[in-house]
This record gives sequence, structure tokens and C-alpha cells, in this order.
Amino acid sequence: MLVKTYGSAVDGINANTITIEVNISKGINFYLVGLPDSAVKESQQRIISALNTNEYKWPGKKIVINMAPADVRKEGSAYDLPIAVGVLAASEQIQSDDLEKYIIMGELSLDGAVNPIKGALPIAINAKDAGFKGVILPKANTNEAAVVEGIDVYGVTHIKEIIEFFNKEADLEKISINIEEEFNKCIREIDIDFSDVKGQENVKRALEIAAAGGHNIIMIGPPGSGKTMLAKRIPGILPPLSLNEAIETTKIHSVAGKTGGESSLMLQRPFRSPHHTISDVALVGGGTYPQPGEISLAHNGVLFLDELPEFKRTVLEVMRQPLEDRVVTISRAKFTVEYPASLMLVSSMNPCPCGYYNHPEKECVCSPNMVQRYMSKISGPLLDRIDIHLEVTPVSFDKLSDAKPAEKSAEIQKRVVEARKIQSSRFINNKNVYCNAQMSSKMIKQYCVLDDSCLALLKNAMEKLDLSARAYDRIIKLSRTIADLESSEQIKVSHIAEAIHYRSLDRESWGN
Repeated sequence: MLVKTYGSAVDGINANTITIEVNISKGINFYLVGLPDSAVKESQQRIISALNTNEYKWPGKKIVINMAPADVRKEGSAYDLPIAVGVLAASEQIQSDDLEKYIIMGELSLDGAVNPIKGALPIAINAKDAGFKGVILPKANTNEAAVVEGIDVYGVTHIKEIIEFFNKEADLEKISINIEEEFNKCIREIDIDFSDVKGQENVKRALEIAAAGGHNIIMIGPPGSGKTMLAKRIPGILPPLSLNEAIETTKIHSVAGKTGGESSLMLQRPFRSPHHTISDVALVGGGTYPQPGEISLAHNGVLFLDELPEFKRTVLEVMRQPLEDRVVTISRAKFTVEYPASLMLVSSMNPCPCGYYNHPEKECVCSPNMVQRYMSKISGPLLDRIDIHLEVTPVSFDKLSDAKPAEKSAEIQKRVVEARKIQSSRFINNKNVYCNAQMSSKMIKQYCVLDDSCLALLKNAMEKLDLSARAYDRIIKLSRTIADLESSEQIKVSHIAEAIHYRSLDRESWGN
């Protein structure tokens, strides 16, 4: 008897329908075809044990299972459940009338328990787009999948539940989520607040500008000046995730298997802080079976690279294309996978090997050549993609001991949100451009018109401060963001002057 069940294969952050055809006929052999990997091939032993434990029979006949399309590689143990259901239906142990209405995915334990899987959200989206009535998943994944409206989501914890469901002996609980109520959970008290930071008002101002325009930033300062502490508070001043951003971010973490079972959506912007020993594949994604890397896991959020020069040069260089294109493309001989990577890069570093170059009190023991060699670990093309270069100085005792409360993250966030609204209306006709940092040279000419006084100041600064040529566009972008924070339609001289201040590493004299 020939029976078809349906599963789903995750490709990047999307999923495609897989048809599992099970044919049982006379004979004794077992064939599993359709380009399965080792985990799929091993499903036979898990299914046999699960069926025998629960007093169901593995047919002692010839069983041929085809997973179509046959030229797409099937990976992982999530096909255990649809294969088991197909075998039971083909051997007439369960009814097969409703099998075509559902996508079924789940990993089986030897006792028949159903274990969680990766990619539940894209699987549910695919099921809806393909016209299925519902999707049957492990109970631990149902909250994540229930975000998708217009499709029934059922959760199972044991294979007996799905058998009884198709035999119409029992019903499965339909899982539903109030998306608005779930989404509103993100409006809560911020755990790590800028009010905890004493002093550093100039740094807070620079981080506010970076958040308002989506600009990448690098902080240079001695040990203990607060670079890491400040970086960890940046997500609290970024605009709240929109529903579409939340779904897209959740899809990436779902594919990577990093979503929690209780939460249906990623409600806060990601903050990823990989160690400097990370490999280039772990950072941008890839591997034998491609998975999203840290760059994609930071999508719609912040990627913080602490002690930037300590990262391997090859690791830093692979970031250049994703930072520019905001997408990671992983190519293999037979397929190409794309992961989104629209993020805000925040990095920090010491100014020299000993850490005390330009320190107001402690003396640096590094020679000029050592400082230059240390700085040269970061290539020009990578620095070119960082808009704000900020020198961070130690906080004095008077400011540390000041009991006066500092400005809260929520107050800074309000200004950032207002600036982002201005940018959203400005770029409404520009596809895939949402903030000032994403402007092209053509758009800079269109939206950042400078008057004579602004041009004169910019020319004077570039000549006297020995600013490099790559600083020109960056200064104009920053000045546009500063103007947006003040709700100013025109870029003023004061905006240009402040933007020039944030280009420390572009000064040819820096480090000499």
C-alpha cells in the first residue's frame, strides 16, 4: 500500500515541503531514498524501538520510502515522526484519510517520546503558504509555530497521541497565541540601564547618535574606562522591534535552535558578543550543513566585538561583505544559502598593547612602532565601514562618587525613536534602506545638501586634521543623523563640527 505524508526541509531561514512516500509490498528489504543524511537513515532504528515499545508493529515486508524532491538533501532527525506515521498508515495500523492535510515533524526517542526540533517557525510559515490545514510538531515547539496566523498548530509529546488523533480516538490540543499580547511583552523595564553609568556623557551622546542612525561604532580607550559596560546598554536605547522584525529575527534563531520553548517570539533586539577566539565560519555562518553565524544571529540587533585587534585577521576580513550588503551568502557546489545580517557593529579596543596610550595619568610603555603595528591589525577596508571612532577616557573619582541619577535608557530611546521615524519617512521610496547609515553616495547627495559654511568647515577640518578621504561621506552621514535628533531639516555647521569629532582614527597623525 502506498501512503504519502508531508514534512518540511529548512533552507536558510525558509522551508520547503518534503513529500514522504511510503510503499509496503511483498518482500523483506528496507530502502530509504531521496538523498537522506546519516541522521535520517538512522531513523529506522529509533522508529522500530518506539513502535515496539508501544505495542505497534514494524511491518516485516519490503518497505520503500522516498523523500521527494529526491535531489534535495534531507538533514536531521526531525523526519522520524512523519516516516513513522507513513509506515503505520501504509501497514493499515492507522487511518490515512487526513494525512494530506498536515505537515508533521518531530524526533522520536526509543520509548516513543517526541523531542524538539529546529526551525519550527519557518516550517509553520511554509505549511501555511503551501495550503496545508495544520502542522503537527513537538509540544516544545508549538508556541514558536503558533505565531503564524491562518494555520492550525498541534503539539504532541508522544507518538501514541498522533496515532490516536489520526484514528479519531482522541483530539490534539490546538495551540493559539495572541500575537498582540505576546508582542507587548517586550515593553518592560530595561534590566541594564544607562542610568547606571557615571560620567561618560560624551560617550553616551555618541552611542545615542549611533543608535539613531544605525551607525557602526568603535570605542578606543584604556582598560577599565567602561567600554564593555557602555556597549551592553546599547540594545536598551534602540527602537523596539516591529512585528515583522521580531518574526524575521525569531526565524533565524529558530533555524539555529536557539529559541526558548516558553517564548513564541524574540521580543528584545539580539546582543551577541562572541569571544575573540571565534572562527570565521562561526562568525559569518556555514559549515558542512550550513547554519547561521553570529553575524546573522545579531540581525536587527547588536554585534559586539570586544578587544577587536585580538580577533584573527581572517575573521575580521570576512565581515566586510556582510556589513556592506547586510546579507551573508554561503555557496556550496550544489546550493546557495542566504542569511540576513542587518546589524549594528559595536567594537572596542585598547589604543596600544599596554593599553595606556594617550592616558591622562598613566604612562604608555609602547614605542610608536608598536602602537602602529597594533592598530594595523584592523584593516582600512574594515575601518571604512565603521562610522564613529570614539576615544573613551577613564572616569574621575568625583563623577564615580556622584549620587546624582543619570539619564535613563528609556529617555534616550524616545529621542532615538523620533529620529528613526524621520528617517523612515525620508527613505519610504528607497527599498531596503531604513536608516542613515545605509545611504549610498547618490542618496547622500540627495538628502544631505550642505550650504557654503558647512562645506568650508568640512574642507578646513580635512586639511588641518589630516582626515583621510574615506572620512568625507561618513562625516556627512553622521551630521545628517545629528540633525535628525534635533528635528532639523537642514544640516548645520554645529552638526558637521560634532560629526568631525567622531573620526579619530581617520586623522593621519593618530598614533604617531
